Amino acid sequence: MNLMTGTRLFLPRPKGRAGDFQAFLEEIRGHYRGWRVALLLDSDPGHTAKASVRAAEGMTLLWLPKRSPELNPMDTPWGQGKDVIAANKQYATIDEQVDRFLSHLTSLSGPEALHTSGVLSNDFWLRPTLSKKFCGHA
Repeated sequence: MNLMTGTRLFLPRPKGRAGDFQAFLEEIRGHYRGWRVALLLDSDPGHTAKASVRAAEGMTLLWLPKRSPELNPMDTPWGQGKDVIAANKQYATIDEQVDRFLSHLTSLSGPEALHTSGVLSNDFWLRPTLSKKFCGHA
């Protein structure tokens, strides 16, 4: 999620392995062509793989502390999406479930996504960094 606009990118893949993350990096490059990109990542092996770090060359990688999902701004919208779409529901196919899940997440406007994720809160842990960026100091 772009923490200034709330724009989110999704790339559904059958697995969550290093190659899938590398494909997502290409999606990010295509969308943010020419922009400086910083990614906030957990230490998933797909993110930390040498090939993934090489594929992210030119991007700034910011690593979340281990076992700290509450620091990831997408954690709340993701969890709410799971509650709305997947909890106590069975779909004919996994593709249908993925489509509905992604439709739910993409139905949020940018400001709604920022609000839901807590980014707009004065207590958001990256608020000082974002404030500098918004004020033109970064």
